[in-house]
Amino acid sequence: LNVSAVTLYAFSTENWSRPIYEVKALMNLFKYYLNKKFTNLHQENVKVNIIGEVSPFPKIIRKYIKNIENLTENNDGMQLSLAMNYGGRDDIVRATKRISQHVLEGSLSIDKIDETLFSKYLDTSQLSYPDLIIRTAGEMLLSNFLLWQSAYSELYFSEKTWPDFKKEDLEKAIEVYSNRSRKFGNIL
Repeated sequence: LNVSAVTLYAFSTENWSRPIYEVKALMNLFKYYLNKKFTNLHQENVKVNIIGEVSPFPKIIRKYIKNIENLTENNDGMQLSLAMNYGGRDDIVRATKRISQHVLEGSLSIDKIDETLFSKYLDTSQLSYPDLIIRTAGEMLLSNFLLWQSAYSELYFSEKTWPDFKKEDLEKAIEVYSNRSRKFGNIL
Protein backbone atom coordinates (compact mmCIF):
# COMPACT_ATOMS: atom_id res chain seq x y z
CA LEU A 1 0.00 0.00 0.00
CA ASN A 2 3.11 2.24 -0.16
CA VAL A 3 2.92 3.08 3.54
CA SER A 4 6.42 3.92 4.75
CA ALA A 5 5.74 4.52 8.44
CA VAL A 6 3.14 3.37 10.95
CA THR A 7 2.77 4.30 14.61
CA LEU A 8 0.55 2.13 16.77
CA TYR A 9 -0.79 3.29 20.11
CA ALA A 10 0.01 0.17 22.11
CA PHE A 11 -0.23 1.48 25.68
CA SER A 12 -1.05 4.98 26.86
CA THR A 13 0.15 6.71 30.00
CA GLU A 14 -3.45 6.48 31.19
CA ASN A 15 -3.62 2.70 30.68
CA TRP A 16 -1.85 2.09 33.99
CA SER A 17 -5.13 3.01 35.72
CA ARG A 18 -6.98 0.14 34.07
CA PRO A 19 -7.91 -2.85 36.25
CA ILE A 20 -4.84 -4.83 37.32
CA TYR A 21 -5.91 -7.93 35.37
CA GLU A 22 -6.09 -5.87 32.14
CA VAL A 23 -2.64 -4.35 32.70
CA LYS A 24 -1.19 -7.81 33.41
CA ALA A 25 -2.81 -9.20 30.27
CA LEU A 26 -1.34 -6.36 28.20
CA MET A 27 2.11 -6.94 29.74
CA ASN A 28 1.87 -10.62 28.77
CA LEU A 29 0.95 -9.64 25.22
CA PHE A 30 3.94 -7.30 25.06
CA LYS A 31 6.26 -10.04 26.31
CA TYR A 32 4.96 -12.47 23.71
CA TYR A 33 4.98 -10.14 20.72
CA LEU A 34 8.19 -8.28 21.49
CA ASN A 35 10.09 -11.51 22.11
CA LYS A 36 8.52 -13.98 19.69
CA LYS A 37 6.67 -12.25 16.89
CA PHE A 38 8.52 -9.01 16.26
CA THR A 39 11.72 -10.77 15.21
CA ASN A 40 9.81 -11.63 12.02
CA LEU A 41 9.73 -7.92 11.26
CA HIS A 42 13.52 -7.93 11.02
CA GLN A 43 13.29 -10.47 8.20
CA GLU A 44 10.88 -8.08 6.45
CA ASN A 45 13.41 -5.20 6.78
CA VAL A 46 11.10 -3.27 9.14
CA LYS A 47 12.72 -0.84 11.55
CA VAL A 48 11.04 -0.92 14.97
CA ASN A 49 11.30 1.86 17.50
CA ILE A 50 9.45 2.64 20.69
CA ILE A 51 8.17 6.06 21.69
CA GLY A 52 7.16 6.86 25.24
CA GLU A 53 8.67 6.50 28.69
CA VAL A 54 9.46 2.80 29.02
CA SER A 55 11.10 2.87 32.47
CA PRO A 56 7.87 1.87 34.32
CA PHE A 57 7.63 -1.39 32.34
CA PRO A 58 8.91 -4.63 33.88
CA LYS A 59 12.60 -5.30 33.28
CA ILE A 60 11.92 -8.18 30.86
CA ILE A 61 9.76 -5.98 28.62
CA ARG A 62 12.42 -3.25 28.62
CA LYS A 63 14.95 -5.93 27.62
CA TYR A 64 12.74 -7.11 24.73
CA ILE A 65 12.21 -3.50 23.62
CA LYS A 66 15.95 -2.90 23.53
CA ASN A 67 16.52 -6.20 21.70
CA ILE A 68 14.01 -5.49 18.92
CA GLU A 69 15.21 -1.90 18.48
CA ASN A 70 18.83 -3.07 18.29
CA LEU A 71 17.99 -5.95 15.95
CA THR A 72 16.18 -3.68 13.47
CA GLU A 73 18.14 -0.42 13.88
CA ASN A 74 19.87 -0.71 10.48
CA ASN A 75 16.77 -1.81 8.57
CA ASP A 76 15.70 0.67 5.93
CA GLY A 77 12.24 -0.60 5.05
CA MET A 78 8.97 0.39 6.67
CA GLN A 79 9.28 2.14 10.02
CA LEU A 80 7.05 0.76 12.77
CA SER A 81 6.80 2.82 15.93
CA LEU A 82 5.05 1.52 19.00
CA ALA A 83 3.75 4.10 21.43
CA MET A 84 4.23 2.41 24.79
CA ASN A 85 3.51 4.29 28.01
CA TYR A 86 3.02 7.20 25.68
CA GLY A 87 0.81 10.24 26.04
CA GLY A 88 0.92 13.35 23.90
CA ARG A 89 0.73 15.65 26.91
CA ASP A 90 3.45 13.68 28.70
CA ASP A 91 5.63 13.87 25.59
CA ILE A 92 5.23 17.67 25.50
CA VAL A 93 5.92 18.03 29.24
CA ARG A 94 9.05 15.85 29.08
CA ALA A 95 10.31 17.80 26.05
CA THR A 96 9.70 21.07 27.91
CA LYS A 97 11.66 19.78 30.91
CA ARG A 98 14.61 18.78 28.71
CA ILE A 99 14.63 22.17 27.00
CA SER A 100 14.37 23.94 30.36
CA GLN A 101 17.31 21.96 31.70
CA HIS A 102 19.44 23.00 28.73
CA VAL A 103 18.43 26.63 29.22
CA LEU A 104 19.32 26.43 32.93
CA GLU A 105 22.68 24.85 32.10
CA GLY A 106 23.37 27.65 29.64
CA SER A 107 23.75 25.29 26.67
CA LEU A 108 20.59 26.67 25.03
CA SER A 109 19.47 30.24 24.61
CA ILE A 110 15.77 30.85 25.13
CA ASP A 111 15.81 32.89 21.89
CA LYS A 112 16.61 29.70 19.94
CA ILE A 113 13.41 27.94 21.02
CA ASP A 114 10.96 27.62 18.15
CA GLU A 115 8.72 24.87 16.76
CA THR A 116 11.59 23.18 14.93
CA LEU A 117 13.79 23.02 18.01
CA PHE A 118 10.91 21.96 20.24
CA SER A 119 10.11 19.07 17.86
CA LYS A 120 13.66 17.77 18.27
CA TYR A 121 13.02 17.20 21.98
CA LEU A 122 9.90 15.07 21.47
CA ASP A 123 9.90 11.27 21.53
CA THR A 124 9.05 11.35 17.83
CA SER A 125 11.96 13.58 16.80
CA GLN A 126 13.21 10.92 14.36
CA LEU A 127 9.78 10.40 12.80
CA SER A 128 7.89 12.34 10.17
CA TYR A 129 4.57 13.81 11.21
CA PRO A 130 1.62 11.53 10.50
CA ASP A 131 -0.30 12.20 7.30
CA LEU A 132 -3.26 10.11 8.43
CA ILE A 133 -4.51 9.11 11.86
CA ILE A 134 -7.00 6.27 11.96
CA ARG A 135 -9.20 6.12 15.04
CA THR A 136 -11.07 2.88 15.61
CA ALA A 137 -13.98 1.75 17.79
CA GLY A 138 -16.25 4.63 16.84
CA GLU A 139 -14.32 7.01 19.08
CA MET A 140 -14.19 10.60 17.84
CA LEU A 141 -11.15 11.81 19.77
CA LEU A 142 -7.36 11.53 19.65
CA SER A 143 -7.06 10.05 23.15
CA ASN A 144 -3.83 11.94 23.92
CA PHE A 145 -2.09 10.47 20.84
CA LEU A 146 0.60 12.49 19.04
CA LEU A 147 -0.97 15.82 20.02
CA TRP A 148 1.90 18.01 18.78
CA GLN A 149 2.60 15.88 15.73
CA SER A 150 -1.00 15.64 14.52
CA ALA A 151 -1.62 19.36 14.00
CA TYR A 152 -2.16 18.87 10.26
CA SER A 153 -2.88 15.16 10.10
CA GLU A 154 -5.97 13.97 8.30
CA LEU A 155 -8.32 12.05 10.57
CA TYR A 156 -10.26 8.93 9.67
CA PHE A 157 -12.80 7.35 12.02
CA SER A 158 -13.91 3.73 11.87
CA GLU A 159 -16.65 2.02 13.83
CA LYS A 160 -14.63 -1.20 13.88
CA THR A 161 -12.53 -2.06 16.89
CA TRP A 162 -8.80 -2.45 16.37
CA PRO A 163 -8.87 -6.29 16.46
CA ASP A 164 -11.57 -6.27 13.76
CA PHE A 165 -9.81 -3.67 11.55
CA LYS A 166 -8.63 -5.59 8.48
CA LYS A 167 -6.59 -4.89 5.37
CA GLU A 168 -9.67 -3.85 3.39
CA ASP A 169 -10.51 -1.32 6.14
CA LEU A 170 -7.01 0.13 5.86
CA GLU A 171 -7.36 0.27 2.09
CA LYS A 172 -10.65 2.18 2.47
CA ALA A 173 -9.07 4.64 4.92
CA ILE A 174 -6.17 5.26 2.54
CA GLU A 175 -8.58 5.71 -0.38
CA VAL A 176 -10.60 8.29 1.57
CA TYR A 177 -7.37 10.03 2.58
CA SER A 178 -6.04 10.08 -0.99
CA ASN A 179 -9.17 11.92 -2.15
CA ARG A 180 -8.71 14.77 0.32
CA SER A 181 -7.01 18.06 -0.41
CA ARG A 182 -4.44 18.84 2.28
CA LYS A 183 -3.98 22.54 2.96
CA PHE A 184 -1.73 22.60 6.05
CA GLY A 185 -3.50 25.74 7.26
CA ASN A 186 -3.14 27.54 3.93
CA ILE A 187 -5.84 28.61 1.50
CA LEU A 188 -5.38 26.74 -1.75
